Amino acid sequence: MAERIPIASDHAGFELKERLRTALMAAGFDVDDIGTHGTASTDYPDYAHPLAQQVSDGRVQRGVLLCGTGLGMSYTANRYPGVRAAVAWTPDVAELARKHNDANVLVLPARFVSDEDALAILHRWLDTAFEGGRHEGRVAKIERDEQADDASAGAEG
Repeated sequence: MAERIPIASDHAGFELKERLRTALMAAGFDVDDIGTHGTASTDYPDYAHPLAQQVSDGRVQRGVLLCGTGLGMSYTANRYPGVRAAVAWTPDVAELARKHNDANVLVLPARFVSDEDALAILHRWLDTAFEGGRHEGRVAKIERDEQADDASAGAEG
């Protein structure tokens, strides 16, 4: 059974999303295109939220987001527990995001990467596994422990 990968963009990432969607399908992935479906102006959170929710819930292992800079999509996606959305502008950054940070959402800055670079970034991210080891503890520290936050807030009061 093919891995399902959701992909989403705002208007700035639409054209590149279409190219990456086609590349993912050609590579044998089951692609869930969340939108947008055209170049009319849209709001990036409308697309980042549903994708990040799927990753956070464990319905999918990973996903791909695109917007002009990648920043808005990453800010939105990273608000979800268990989501580690990384903006990658080179294949090396994408590889390190997977190896060292276990990035499960790739975010591409559509206005700042060529189609060729975006494809190389996507493939490097897809083909790289989390290295684990010394990085496991660091990744575990990313998630906030809300009970510990509540306890320390109470101690400060």
